[in-house]
Amino acid sequence: MEILAKRMRIVRKEQHLRQEIVAEALGVSISAYRRYELNEREPMAPFIEAFAKYFNVSADYLLGLSDDR
Repeated sequence: MEILAKRMRIVRKEQHLRQEIVAEALGVSISAYRRYELNEREPMAPFIEAFAKYFNVSADYLLGLSDDR
């Protein structure tokens, strides 16, 4: 899902965080996280939920269902 990958990257970069930091905080390997942002792999629902909570955005925003964060 291209929109998810794009929005994950945008949200992370707005907070000036490296991929390694986010991956560690969310309990996934750096390689898995990089693949999420490169749209090479789709994360499961629990990861999307954790990412949304970590960055205080809605899952609907991440999935492209809403432009409201």
